[in-house]
Amino acid sequence: MTQREAIETTPLFAGPVTRHASARLLVRTRGPGFTDITQAIRRWLATSGIADGLLTVFCRHTSASLTIQENADPDVRTDLAAALERLAPRGESYVHAIEGPDDMPAHIRTMLTDTALAVPIVAGRLALGTWQGIYLIEHRDRPHAREVIVTASGAAQDDASA
Repeated sequence: MTQREAIETTPLFAGPVTRHASARLLVRTRGPGFTDITQAIRRWLATSGIADGLLTVFCRHTSASLTIQENADPDVRTDLAAALERLAPRGESYVHAIEGPDDMPAHIRTMLTDTALAVPIVAGRLALGTWQGIYLIEHRDRPHAREVIVTASGAAQDDASA
């Protein structure tokens, strides 16, 4: 079997973009760690009028980031936080230290993760896997209010049912 034969394609949607919606989520963090924002995004998407299309999620900060990760076992997030600490430890001698000892490691961790995500929308729902959630990762040591912009584009719910 060739590689080409091993990949199966199932069409989900084809049609014009008839609706575009966006919103700002304000995420209040408690300090370093993962904040699950999946349900907030799902609630907004349900009001957006988008049936099929693409959702983008964008974090407007350089010391916080986004990820899609397992949402079943919290040990996964614990291990991920420990891995980021090993990759960009606090207490190193960084040149950029004007905003405190946690700032440069936060910038490095953001560079290693994502500030933007894309998730398909199918039948008005996020096409996430069974055990996936969308998380904002706070990399700074103290609580912050983080802005996340969500944008959905695609077929309006009225168009999808026609």
